[in-house]
Amino acid sequence: GVRTVAVYSTADARSPHVSAADEAVCVGPPASGSSYLDVGRVCRAAELTGADGVHPGYGFLSENADFARAVEGLDVTDPTDGDGDGGPRTAAKSGRKVRFVGPSSSAIAAMGDKIQSKLIAEAADVTTIPGHDGAVDSAEHAVEIARGIGYPVMIKASSGGGGRA
Repeated sequence: GVRTVAVYSTADARSPHVSAADEAVCVGPPASGSSYLDVGRVCRAAELTGADGVHPGYGFLSENADFARAVEGLDVTDPTDGDGDGGPRTAAKSGRKVRFVGPSSSAIAAMGDKIQSKLIAEAADVTTIPGHDGAVDSAEHAVEIARGIGYPVMIKASSGGGGRA
C-alpha cells in the first residue's frame, strides 16, 4: 500500500487523521496562518518524510496555485537517521520530483479567476450562464450590465478562495 503522512497543528495532535496516518509531522501552532497555510512548513514536512506526492486536502491550500507550484518544484528526498542513533533526521536529494496530487498550478490559477475560468469553459464549448466577462467599473456600469443580461443577477468577485489567512 501507499504510506501516508499527515500534517497537523499543535491543536490537532490527537485528531483522527493524525492517528490514522503512518507518519505525522507537526507544522506549527493552532493558528492556520502559522501552520496549515504556511507553504514552507508544509513543503518541509514533505521533504522531511521523503514524500512522493502531496494531496492538498480540502480547503486551506487546495486552491492555492503558489502551493501547487512549490510542491511541483520539490525534489523527493530519502530521509535517513543519519548515523542511526534515533536523532534528528537528515535528507538526501533523490533527483525525483514530488507530485502534486491535484490540478496543475496553472489550472488552479486559471480557475481561481472567475472571468478567466469562464472564458476557458466557453472556448471548450461548455455551456455557461449569461454574464459579463470583464471588470465592472462602477455601480452604474453594474446596473447597465444587469439590464442587458436580465434579472435576477448575481454579483461575485472575479477571484477568491485559495486558502488565505
